[in-house]
Amino acid sequence: MKSGIIIKNEPYLILNIVFAGVIMLIMLYSGIFSPDTGDYPVVCIHEKLTGQPCASCGLSHSFSLILRGRINDAYMWNENGLRVFIFFAAQFLFRIFFSWYYIKNQDSQRQLISLDISGSIVIFLIAFMPFIESIFKWL
Repeated sequence: MKSGIIIKNEPYLILNIVFAGVIMLIMLYSGIFSPDTGDYPVVCIHEKLTGQPCASCGLSHSFSLILRGRINDAYMWNENGLRVFIFFAAQFLFRIFFSWYYIKNQDSQRQLISLDISGSIVIFLIAFMPFIESIFKWL
């Protein structure tokens, strides 16, 4: 058993902090930019190049609307927006919980990391399967 954890020596904790930070930035972006004004600074490159919407078109609008409690409107912008939003929200909570558990239960860190990876892969595939399928259709 380790005597103490120093975060800078723990790649797992560093990754969790980075992922949680990225998710917070995504949520902040979604909260700042309004779907009603359409002032999003990030545009869809695929749509700009081809003129055709891609599977992820409307996700920014969808996320913004979900944060504002407008679920039906969010669905209209991207039918997969809610499932992707739930994935990110769950991942944020997982990063917090798994980091806490990792620190408190040093004897089971390897098992925790294995559980985290396998569980995250499963929920990623569930959330992003429509996008994965669209990539294979495009190829």
